[in-house]
Amino acid sequence: MALVLALLFTGMAHAQQSQGNSPRDVGLDTADLERRASAKGELIADEGVFKVSLPRTDLKVSAAGVKLTPPLGLTAWAAFKRVGDATMVMGDIVLLEDQVNPVMDVALQNGLEVTALHNHFFWDSPKVMFMHVGGMGEAGQLADAVGKVFARLRETGGGKGRVPRASIDPARSKLDAAQLDALLGQKGTYKDGVYKVTVGRTVRMHWHEMGKAMGVNTWAAFAGTPQRAVVDGDFAMLEGELQAVLKALRAANIDVVAIHNHMTGEEPRMMFLHYWGVGPAEALARGVHSALILTTAPTGTGAH
Repeated sequence: MALVLALLFTGMAHAQQSQGNSPRDVGLDTADLERRASAKGELIADEGVFKVSLPRTDLKVSAAGVKLTPPLGLTAWAAFKRVGDATMVMGDIVLLEDQVNPVMDVALQNGLEVTALHNHFFWDSPKVMFMHVGGMGEAGQLADAVGKVFARLRETGGGKGRVPRASIDPARSKLDAAQLDALLGQKGTYKDGVYKVTVGRTVRMHWHEMGKAMGVNTWAAFAGTPQRAVVDGDFAMLEGELQAVLKALRAANIDVVAIHNHMTGEEPRMMFLHYWGVGPAEALARGVHSALILTTAPTGTGAH
């Protein structure tokens, strides 16, 4: 009798497992997702997730002498999960530096959010970046967006991305500081060939206010000439401001080079975005200003 019961329960378990692996049970048309994303997927039935992957087999990367292969972290992916009446997607895109902003443009233009941009390795050559994306909506539309991201990833491989180069020495800068003040709506400093503005924000950490001098700030630094300049800097943003700032900077052809946190436990939570742009000084200043005016929400009201 014990043997019969054991066999019975084993059979039921196998049946449930088989049933749980059915695409119907997770509320997703997995074949359609694969077709739209142009990538093969895997069903993780116990979590209700379907994950498509794009191994970067085209990359020849080493880190400190170690040859990196897709299983060692060079696989782009996007995972879909049914949540109520909608579908959520989260993913991680593996890119070389010249691919980051062309691929980011496609993600933003097709309804995906870009939530982080950073490195996963040290001493890697060529340098590899990782862009995390997310979205909520109709499964087909999300899969179409992922497919377009993967397509741009393939199109820009092999050095076909974009690198905004410029030959600029701050010692030879000839910038119009007054014009930059007016364009940015801020009073900057001009010293050693670099014009710089810093705009403070505030948060609360450990029940105390932290602001501009503690690193909670947005800044922009310019060098070069009115005709050919470079700008780099850092945006301090609330989470809800990030996507709008990204779109404003990219509309101005300013490259985003990192998105991450600088602190933990702050209230409200603050995100930081580092950027780099090359072009006429006036156009760069207008681009930075277009993003700066989006970061005006009150801060520092948390209780922690």
